[in-house]
Amino acid sequence: MAKVIIIAEQRDGRLKKSTFELLSASSAAGNETQAILLGDGITDLAKELGHYGAQTVHLIQNPALKFYTAEAYSIEIIKILKSKNPDIILASHTPSGRDLLPRIAAQLGVGLASDCTQLSFEGNKIKVRRPVYAGKATVEVEFIGPGPQVATVRPNALGGAKLNTNQTAEIISITASLGTLKTKVTDVVRGVSGRPDVTEAAIVVSGGRSLKNAENFKLLEEMGDVLGAAVGASRAAVDAGFRPHRDQVGQTGKVVSPTLYIACGISGAIQHLAGMRTSKVIVAINLDPEAPIFQIADYGIVGDLFLIVPLLKDEFKKIKDEHN
Repeated sequence: MAKVIIIAEQRDGRLKKSTFELLSASSAAGNETQAILLGDGITDLAKELGHYGAQTVHLIQNPALKFYTAEAYSIEIIKILKSKNPDIILASHTPSGRDLLPRIAAQLGVGLASDCTQLSFEGNKIKVRRPVYAGKATVEVEFIGPGPQVATVRPNALGGAKLNTNQTAEIISITASLGTLKTKVTDVVRGVSGRPDVTEAAIVVSGGRSLKNAENFKLLEEMGDVLGAAVGASRAAVDAGFRPHRDQVGQTGKVVSPTLYIACGISGAIQHLAGMRTSKVIVAINLDPEAPIFQIADYGIVGDLFLIVPLLKDEFKKIKDEHN
């Protein structure tokens, strides 16, 4: 059994689903599972972590922690890690996790395995698998030497989180003493979107430059509404101004691992494949039968997306109505 500390992630008063996945995986392996939660006015969120397997929650609140910064968060997290001396430290491979965990690992003087797509617990050790060469291969990583093992895990990689409202956690409230900080976030301006984030959605429908303009993405949005899916885009579509950067899937955008990924009019450049090839099921729609996307697709449709997407939407709607 290992002592595992998970860095919980919250935004706008809601915990990230990927945090629940890490807690469930650690708890199911029989580990002593703890969590660190930072923010301001988030006491209720600490209780929620217990329902997913956290036995202890270190709750750190301060107005300076309302918005994430690596400097402020790492100051408080390092204090707890050094006092608790965990075997394993985990966080989600989100923009915040990618920023924070390298800083944590460097301050502890240990290695870091990032963007892991598989994770297994073996006693007080972990083995992880992570992609290399833009996803063309994967490597299995073991940790050697003393010190905690630190890793970030791709959202949706570990399967669904298990909720048990009978489980509760001991909540240890800590008052942060941050001192003088060099950086401060005064405000965050967010784009308006009622759709799920592509990194956490179970289904992602993405479009490429073949959609021709921003208005045609309504085709994908309508299908996404039927499926409850997030809508993503290739870099080419984002560069053309069809979608905001927050929707970009790929090596220079967001990395996703949904249960179902539907690529519409995306040829499959290596940079895009690196961001979605770990999806459980991949469906590709493209006019070009030689498009690289078909090499990794589980199902392929050679045809005009402007004809096929509306047909798929209608069929999905029929299936949904039959089951309601």
